[in-house]
Amino acid sequence: MFSGMTDAQEIIDLMTSMRDPVQSGVLSRFFKTGYGEYGYGDKFLGIRCPQTRSVVKAAGREIGLEEVQKLLASEWHEIRLCGFLLLVEQMQVCLGKRVRLSLRASSRRAELADFYLAHTHQANNWDLVDMSCPKILGNFLLNPLPDGTMPDRKILYTLAESDNLWDQRIALVTNWMLIRAGQFDDIIRIADMMLPHPHDLIRKATGWMLREMGSKSPEALEEYLSLNCAKMSRTTLRYAIEKLPEPERLRWLKM
Repeated sequence: MFSGMTDAQEIIDLMTSMRDPVQSGVLSRFFKTGYGEYGYGDKFLGIRCPQTRSVVKAAGREIGLEEVQKLLASEWHEIRLCGFLLLVEQMQVCLGKRVRLSLRASSRRAELADFYLAHTHQANNWDLVDMSCPKILGNFLLNPLPDGTMPDRKILYTLAESDNLWDQRIALVTNWMLIRAGQFDDIIRIADMMLPHPHDLIRKATGWMLREMGSKSPEALEEYLSLNCAKMSRTTLRYAIEKLPEPERLRWLKM
């Protein structure tokens, strides 16, 4: 494996050389790329996620955003994933204890978040969303801007109100980092918005984030379920209560 790759074409050439036709078929079915399915039209090289992560590790954190943009523009799912994971790596550089509050780090976080938001249309399947938005957008929202103020979270609601399924999932899953920080206001409001949603991927993500809230604060989940259990799809409810003791799960399922 090459190291220190900073040229998109070098990464693209490496990843296309790793193509596995058998695994490509497996991934195409798993990520629902058939006509009328949520991943319709997406194309897979057949590279497993650990292999993609090894490419990211080999590329390092110095690759420029103009090169990442070329990766995100790829027709191949795994190459786009590589681009998003490179953004995750670059965001991590801005979060170290020694640099987090510096002007340089806060400016870079804002640049990475803006770049991510300009390319969310390339995150067009649940893995691309789930492996990128919490660590890019979530970490951005938890840390100060160059002027010392905190980022405006209206962007979450703009995404939630979008007609695009993947933007809506980003609005939900970004909350993973906020929940881990003990901040529940946004997931409660966005979950309220998403409870009537008809798509299974949004119902699952809503339940998943509520479950994460419950892991952090069982009382917060109990309160939310008490107010909203009757409004939830069974999918959302099952995901939300998955980690509760069996007697509690059965109690909620009977309501």
